[in-house]
Amino acid sequence: MSPTSSQYRIIMVCTGNICRSPMAELMLAEAIAAEGLAGAVVDSAGITAYEVGRPIDPRAARKLTATGISSDRHVAREWRPEWFHHRELILALDVDHFGWLQQAAPDSESLSKIRMLRSFDPVVAGRDALDQGIEDPWYGGHADFDLTWDLIHAALPGIVAHVRAGLAQRRGPKLQQPGTTGHRVRSIS
Repeated sequence: MSPTSSQYRIIMVCTGNICRSPMAELMLAEAIAAEGLAGAVVDSAGITAYEVGRPIDPRAARKLTATGISSDRHVAREWRPEWFHHRELILALDVDHFGWLQQAAPDSESLSKIRMLRSFDPVVAGRDALDQGIEDPWYGGHADFDLTWDLIHAALPGIVAHVRAGLAQRRGPKLQQPGTTGHRVRSIS
């Protein structure tokens, strides 16, 4: 993607792309749509091929459906190296994904795009990456998926603000209207 493109692409990354990263993808896409941020595109992938081709975990689907977000079209896929160059923001869901992405990054520009998803949550933003992870809910029950939802949700306003700024930089002053500074993300819950 060239820097002059009007699209701002974000990818969420976890282990198998059936729990955390698709939840984050769909939640962020909903928040971006609610804010009317045309030009922001969100997708997700896993660092392994364990789950490729499978649908979202039923427990993740249940949590999303309960909040009005459809997940029926999700199909798990594995990370592809060219996405380092085709995404503006690469969000890791846990520290192992963060480390894997950092090691796989082909250059310093790619490395600068990698962040922990919860680095956008003001409660843990200044902490070490080890304190910003979201544990894999796959090993637990419904309560673990509820916690995953809560942790992702807390980071959404910061991510949306970051995306808004990235889009504004690409488009110039047209995106932000005069007199509007502090935008708030509407709740998707």
